[in-house]
Amino acid sequence: MSHPAGPAMTFLVNDPRAFADEALAGFAAAHADEVRAVPGGVVRASATPPGQVAVVLGGGTGHYPAFAGWVGPGFAHGAACGNVFASPSADRICSVARAAENGGGVLLGFGNYAGDVLHFGHAAERLRAEGFDARTLAVSDDIVSGPPDATAVRRGIAGGLAVLKILCAAAEAGYGMDETVRVGRAANAATRSLGVAFGGCALPGAEKPLFTVAAGRMGVGLGIHGETGTEEGPLPTADATADLLVDRVLADRAAAAGPHDGSPAGRPERAAVLLNGLGAITYEELYVVHRRVGERLAAEGITVVAPVVGEQVTSLGMAGLSLTLTFLDDELEALWRAPAAAPAFRRGSLGPRPPRTDDLTAAHQVPPVVPGTAASRELAARIARALRTVRDTVVTHERRLGDIDAVAGDGDHGIGMRRGAEAAVRAADEAVALGAGARTLLSRAGAAWADHAGGTSGALWGAALAAFGVELGDGEEDPAAGAADSATDGEGPGVAGRDLGAGGRELGAGEREFVAGGRELVAGTTRPGTGAEAAHAARLVRAVRAAVDAVVRIGGARPGDKTLVDSAVPFVERLEAALPVAGFAAAWTEAALIAGEAAEATAAFAARLGRARTHGDRSLGTPDAGAVSFALIVAALAPAVHPAEEGD
Repeated sequence: MSHPAGPAMTFLVNDPRAFADEALAGFAAAHADEVRAVPGGVVRASATPPGQVAVVLGGGTGHYPAFAGWVGPGFAHGAACGNVFASPSADRICSVARAAENGGGVLLGFGNYAGDVLHFGHAAERLRAEGFDARTLAVSDDIVSGPPDATAVRRGIAGGLAVLKILCAAAEAGYGMDETVRVGRAANAATRSLGVAFGGCALPGAEKPLFTVAAGRMGVGLGIHGETGTEEGPLPTADATADLLVDRVLADRAAAAGPHDGSPAGRPERAAVLLNGLGAITYEELYVVHRRVGERLAAEGITVVAPVVGEQVTSLGMAGLSLTLTFLDDELEALWRAPAAAPAFRRGSLGPRPPRTDDLTAAHQVPPVVPGTAASRELAARIARALRTVRDTVVTHERRLGDIDAVAGDGDHGIGMRRGAEAAVRAADEAVALGAGARTLLSRAGAAWADHAGGTSGALWGAALAAFGVELGDGEEDPAAGAADSATDGEGPGVAGRDLGAGGRELGAGEREFVAGGRELVAGTTRPGTGAEAAHAARLVRAVRAAVDAVVRIGGARPGDKTLVDSAVPFVERLEAALPVAGFAAAWTEAALIAGEAAEATAAFAARLGRARTHGDRSLGTPDAGAVSFALIVAALAPAVHPAEEGD
């Protein structure tokens, strides 16, 4: 092999900012008989049988054929497309998912990258809040990005073709949601990939590539978003490159804890094989390498099943290739071999499918508001007022939150929280006017928060609100019946303006009074309520738990990582523990105090997750902005959760 080390430019560009949208529009126009464009991506042009699980794939632009090229019968039902090398937003994902779903729920498939995990996870929360059965599956096949016994931390590269083709075939075969997810997980566990490169790629409009490889050298372990390799060595021959790929993938499988092996005793092992071009390697070169890969696998006693050689998961114009092996059992082999008809992947033959005849201009839109019950509408109105308290609290502390975030981040936490909270209030007020119940209001408020706040915290708060609403529902009896409408709109005994104090600062006099009063309330409130009141309180606590669990599930953080989770988890744990003996209002007050203490405690350790972790010890001595904002919000809400049955 011989490739120049010069930059691999993207030559044909209008406005770089419009590149992704223009590429998607051109793709949809070129394949109008196979796909239909919707806001955020494309869906099948053919009709999906009612009740079939819909699989929506997605990721950033720059990887074609992944992901839009895989939309069609036997493969995906839709694809959500983000900007170049950037995850699509939850709003775009939801738009495509609504247009693709036809009564069987929607399964979202994507590569295991922080942005994708966050946005697809948030989209799933929003879709569940709208009443869909929505699940996620992240592909994690890259062997250099995590140890063999911790594949969950690995990133997704070209192995997405095999994993997603197999799970899509399961959906096409009529598997239910649980079984489709099971198959997808099995395929992911059985899949391993490794990539090499001889030159980097350049973003549209950029004058230089994201990385370079010196002439006569080869990088090993490259990602598909311009990430450099983990090592570099002399440029080998085609056969030596094939040997390196095969040896390392097989060694990783041998080292894995509990490797997947579904082959019956005495039957040779089988593997689906993908030799994938990353954008600038000729097909002839790929075939030369594949010849050797086949020889090596045969020598190892592995039967190659339905191999794919060509570009399936690219990285713009990167000069490189990757090898993927998916070790098959009978079920996975049948699904891998199953026919498919997508613009960039065809196998076997499928009978003609009727075209979609529904109005796609409406299919992707947020479902119209179905009025909730009277009790749920009343609860929704109180939630809208509570969101105004949240907004006022965030506005009061916007500058301080930004200053905290600037120590080890980009300083935008305060303004992002304000934008999100303001948008949530507007959406909530609109939902109330339309007669929405609690679930619908919180779903819309969460979507507005995420879309306007941006960033990680926006997605997490949006998902938390949506999950909270799912637990409350639109038609159930009001969980907060009898609650007093005391502090709304940021009013109350100075709680909304409470400054938790950075770096372990002693509390001011007003804060000491709040703490003392709160503990006195807890000590003096021993009657948690009976019958309906206790059930209502328990449901609210379950809703809080669902919200916090959504944050943990989507964001991936754990206590000690220096994130919002460091105050949210102690809050919900204390709320759950105190409820049986103290009642809801007292339990909330006690939990809010614990959240404040936990937020301040984050000043004592360095960030281990998120953007701030790259700055190491610079965050020491300063609490986490996300943890502080959470503690401020739950403290501000305390006056609004005093049920009348506790004597208020």
